[in-house]
Amino acid sequence: MPSAPASPSTARAINDRLALRLLQEEGPLTAGQLKRLTGLSRPTVADLVERLQGAGLVRVVGESGAERRGPNARLYGIVADRAHLAALDVRLRGVTVTVTDLLGAPLAEEAAPIGGDTGTGPAVERAAALLERTVREAGATRLHTVGIGAPGLIDPATGTLRDSAGLPAWHRRLVTALRERVPATVLVENETNLAAVAELREGAARDRDTFVLLWLGHGVGAAVVLDGALRRGASGGAGEIGFLPVPGTGGLPSATDCSGGFHALAGSAAVRALAGGYGIEAAGGDEEGEPAGAVAVRAALGRLTAGGAGAEAARAGAAGTEMAGAEAAGAFLDALAERVALGAAAVSAVLDPGCVVLGGELGHAGGAVLAARVEDRLAALSPLRTEVRASTLGGAAVLRGALLTARDAAQDALFGAPPAR
Repeated sequence: MPSAPASPSTARAINDRLALRLLQEEGPLTAGQLKRLTGLSRPTVADLVERLQGAGLVRVVGESGAERRGPNARLYGIVADRAHLAALDVRLRGVTVTVTDLLGAPLAEEAAPIGGDTGTGPAVERAAALLERTVREAGATRLHTVGIGAPGLIDPATGTLRDSAGLPAWHRRLVTALRERVPATVLVENETNLAAVAELREGAARDRDTFVLLWLGHGVGAAVVLDGALRRGASGGAGEIGFLPVPGTGGLPSATDCSGGFHALAGSAAVRALAGGYGIEAAGGDEEGEPAGAVAVRAALGRLTAGGAGAEAARAGAAGTEMAGAEAAGAFLDALAERVALGAAAVSAVLDPGCVVLGGELGHAGGAVLAARVEDRLAALSPLRTEVRASTLGGAAVLRGALLTARDAAQDALFGAPPAR
């Protein structure tokens, strides 16, 4: 049965949303360019431009071409300072905040460490004060939407961060405090899910609508994107692969402890220990800052690069110590790839995503070299063809995903939500 034609108000909303999307993606446009790109009639475009100007969403930002003057040459652009957004990346030992305009252009960014011995109240106050200070530095009078990325489970029914064993109490309290303290919409999402959003929109998975992101950092996790949509699971726990039972851990995980699961193989502490067995030290790695495992992976890649030159020297009769270092580095990366492939194989067997992105600090540090090794091992473990890619955003993906989520929500509120498909 054919669907009923859209009402005039619905048609106007669809046209307005289309024009705003084009202005966001293409930048300032003339009415003639909007007519060509939308396929709408000249009177319809004139009406929507007048309507959007009246709503304070669009304004004249210049003229197109020195040879053209008058109304037809006016360039219309989105009023980017109509609303300001904030994104927070909340980690175990610190917070990073960025404030942007409505289009996502950065205005100010700050970070602050929060030590493990900091009490819940002082930790919440420090994080909230950091947000307020960054907002002032950005010159924003008030925020429209705040996006928060944090470790742990998000209750799909309430949208709140759930209590999780091993995570600081101030994480959950911070979300509540900001909702009480900041006159803005406050959204919270699991950090790995936000990293997947960023990789989907702007990173390694831009050309995929189905993939799994494996987060390799202090801990491990996964985010599932199917048909372009993030899948959270019935309780918000889809992707908690730190609890995945895998061989090689010497035990099994429990409901409250993932030390016998995949975390024991691929978490930063385990990777650091693995590297030490091959004589690779994680110099400068700190479990309260950058994951030591990421430092070890970079050190191994550095040895591989040096080993190429060392091999030439050895052929000329020089000592082959650099080559020996490269061999150890290669063996370490092979062993790490074996471990990561175990988790990737389990995910592939259940979801058949066709693509796995290695995210987090370790995945980003390993780059294409580690991704290629994991893909080779995965091909031997699974009959399902699965491409393995390295993150292009690394640890910055969480903050970027939080910002994209906040921007989408704010634009839906101000521009009108996109029509249902």
